[in-house]
Amino acid sequence: MVHTVGLVYTDKYQSYNFGPRHPLRPLRLKLTYSLMKELNLLDHFNLILLEPRMATIEEIERAHSSDYVNVVKKLSENPEDRSISPQVYGLGPGDNPIFKNMYDASALVCGASITAADMVWKEEGIHMAFNPAGGLHHAHKSRAAGFCIFNDIAVAIHHLKKINPDIRIAYLDIDAHHGDGVQELFYEDPNVLTISFHESGKFLFPGTGNTNEIGEGLGKGFSMNFPLLPGTSNRMFLKLFRYCIPKILQAYSPDILFTQLGVDMHYNDPLTQMGLSIAVYRDLAQTMRSCARDYCQNRWVAVGGGGYSMTVVPRAWTLFLSKMLDVDLLNQLPDTWIAEVKKDVPYEDVPILLWDRDDKSEVQLLSHPEIAKKMIDYNKDLKRICDEEYIPRISSVG
Repeated sequence: MVHTVGLVYTDKYQSYNFGPRHPLRPLRLKLTYSLMKELNLLDHFNLILLEPRMATIEEIERAHSSDYVNVVKKLSENPEDRSISPQVYGLGPGDNPIFKNMYDASALVCGASITAADMVWKEEGIHMAFNPAGGLHHAHKSRAAGFCIFNDIAVAIHHLKKINPDIRIAYLDIDAHHGDGVQELFYEDPNVLTISFHESGKFLFPGTGNTNEIGEGLGKGFSMNFPLLPGTSNRMFLKLFRYCIPKILQAYSPDILFTQLGVDMHYNDPLTQMGLSIAVYRDLAQTMRSCARDYCQNRWVAVGGGGYSMTVVPRAWTLFLSKMLDVDLLNQLPDTWIAEVKKDVPYEDVPILLWDRDDKSEVQLLSHPEIAKKMIDYNKDLKRICDEEYIPRISSVG
């Protein structure tokens, strides 16, 4: 059964821009929207295009300290303000360079995720919504981190909790980088279950996301982490995901599923060392859609996240939207879109297929059976932790 799907988009997303040499380029959002349009998804009778609004200061301060919000606002107006030490707040040269109007750009991303959450929770007949500009999961209460100034996910979740204090939210993060900011902000909250599949912090920023990070106080047991080995392949990831996620969601019985769809586990991503191909995201999208229907009252809010290849992000997120709409796309890319990418991204090889036919990581593992065995055993241990530790903790409370 197909339900109405909301896509939150505006050209103003281009204002969240750390500069031309920064890995997080807003161009990826423009190319994503363009591909969705070229494949006629935006004309689908079950799709509604939603215009985002800016989040208010009150809404942002539910997730962030007023001191930090004021600092971002002041530096946004005057990036050269010498009365502030920006490095104390994670701002400045490096991951989070200061730019003019960064407060408004960040508040818009937060407001867009609120818009998506409102559509799913409040509107009759809208059960899914996607904000590709969202997913800024590293921002902390009083500090920017990992290209994230404000944590739009936490802002949107707090918005839902304001509407209904008893709401149970399952937050699922598949970004290669651990969703540390969201986990931290809800670490003591049993009504927000955080689940993160990511490259192990032993090898990648932010260095967190171990299996012993399970929450504290009333939230003990409601943080779940699946740190993966570099090179994890489609088959290994999908088996683990499909084994654990339905069990977890069935045990927790949430009112809504909130997913962060970072796609930097792709084998060509320049910032990570994982082995997934785009084909797996089509399968993950289908699993998420089924889980939202079976365990989450048919409510699914999705936001973007990481992904630093300009040719990977648009294809993967287009597949997610197509699965939300229950549309099967042909495995080919429009010539017009290919031409646009060649013009905008001359430094990347432009594919002609929507998803990869091969799985390079599987081929590599076949030639290294000792590494493959290590990964298989490691994933079996994660399944055991899920069965013996994670699920019993949330089942005993529910």
